Amino acid sequence: MTTLDPVMAELLELRGSIDNIDAALVHLLAERFKCTQKVGRLKAEHRLPPADPSREKVQIERLRALAADARLDPDFAEKFLNFIITEVIRHHEALRL
Repeated sequence: MTTLDPVMAELLELRGSIDNIDAALVHLLAERFKCTQKVGRLKAEHRLPPADPSREKVQIERLRALAADARLDPDFAEKFLNFIITEVIRHHEALRL
């Protein structure tokens, strides 16, 4: 056995955990988008605007606080949420057509 064997074993274990977390994130995002699609259909049906800037602001503030509590960079969390919000709005706009 070389000295790298325990290191490689730990690396593989950590990567396995990362892979599991990535899979969970994909499933969570899929569930989130199922909900936002329902919101989009409801908004389209009632001719509501696809974006809700006041809710988005509250959600960003909430997520930044959650990120800080979790010791995650709040700027990163905000960028991540903004990416999701942009995609959701794009979906809502498409449902209006």
